[in-house]
Formats: sequence, C-alpha cells, structure tokens
Amino acid sequence: MSAVVIYSSDWCPYCMRAKQLLARKGVDFDEIKVDGKPEVRAEMTRKARQTSVPQIWIGSSHVGGCDDLYDLERAGELDALLEA
Repeated sequence: MSAVVIYSSDWCPYCMRAKQLLARKGVDFDEIKVDGKPEVRAEMTRKARQTSVPQIWIGSSHVGGCDDLYDLERAGELDALLEA
C-alpha cells in the first residue's frame, strides 16, 4: 500500500472529513499538523503550491485537498492509487 501523508489542522472540517474517509478505508496515514508551526506550513506550501489544508499525498502523487480526495473516491480511482 502507498504511503499517505496529510498536512492538517485540528480545527479544519475538511481535514476531519479527509481523515474520516481514509480511516473508513482502513488506510494508515502520517499526519503533519501545521497549527502554530509556520515553518511546517511553509514546507507544505512549497511542496503543494497551495496554502490551504488539508494537503494530501499518496505515494509520490500530490492528490490535493479533501474535495480532490473525495473526487477520486467517487470516480473509483482512490483504491488503485492507494494500492500502487
């Protein structure tokens, strides 16, 4: 199974939804919290070219945010990406 990394914030409802979907699918993920950590948020922004959370990577692929993750699920593409 591909490694999953999610940059998140404790108060972000989109982060919660993304983590819930991954948990429902039984996916272990590394969570990197950006709350009060400007250097971590800057690292995320450099890598994702986005400032919003969550930002999600599956393997070496940047998925994007919560909506992007759910779009992959609806399209039936998330499982294949997770298993790659």
